[in-house]
Amino acid sequence: WITVGTGDGMYNRVDPTDARWLYNTSQFGDHRRVDQAQRTMTDIMPRRPAGQPALRWNWNTPLVLSPHNPQILYTGAQVLFRSLNRGDAWQEISPDLTVNDEAKTFGRGNIQFGTMTTISESPVTPGVIWVGTDDGRVQVTKTHGAAWTDVTPAIERAGGPRDRWVSRVVASSHRAGTAYVAKSGYRHDDFAPYLCKTADFGATWTAISKGLPDQPINVVWQDRKNAALLFVGNDKGVWVSVDDGERWVRMK
Repeated sequence: WITVGTGDGMYNRVDPTDARWLYNTSQFGDHRRVDQAQRTMTDIMPRRPAGQPALRWNWNTPLVLSPHNPQILYTGAQVLFRSLNRGDAWQEISPDLTVNDEAKTFGRGNIQFGTMTTISESPVTPGVIWVGTDDGRVQVTKTHGAAWTDVTPAIERAGGPRDRWVSRVVASSHRAGTAYVAKSGYRHDDFAPYLCKTADFGATWTAISKGLPDQPINVVWQDRKNAALLFVGNDKGVWVSVDDGERWVRMK
């Protein structure tokens, strides 16, 4: 075993085409690129020039590699960042995608609010990117970030409360317009399992949580080979569906 990161340690991403490169993040967007051949670690955290508005980072900042080119990285504060060169330089490719409630954004102490919690690029179509935030927003771009659509109201109509923390958004590996969103009411003493699916880039959503226990959902995942095979993880265990969310059973 070797150390590949510092701090609390959150995400670790390994380049699937060249395992020399590993990306590690600790709290508040502290991203590092690890060269496993040279045993070196490079700071690749995005920053803004002095005088610009401060960036807000979630404690567990998402960091993802593009499924189309692992040299492309995505991470998010209140805006989405993209790097085309393994983190050496970053571009902001979105406006503020959060609610941006100034009364809550920094609050008391060290914890920030109004931050991105989850990012997913479609493995089917490059540039289709989904983003979720801690203040309930879900937004999607089909143009590599040139234009964004807020699909939060459509999720609310399907039963996903507007202000609940987006614990995961997952772009389907099988259809470009399909995605899954899990929301967690844990911080509101709301333990309902909020899970929705879209097949039309977020225009309409269907609740697919029937049969899941009253536990906030932490993660959802779709199998890469079988589009009907879904997994959900919460604090009590793992649930599985073999019919795209119609029914769920506990995976024992």
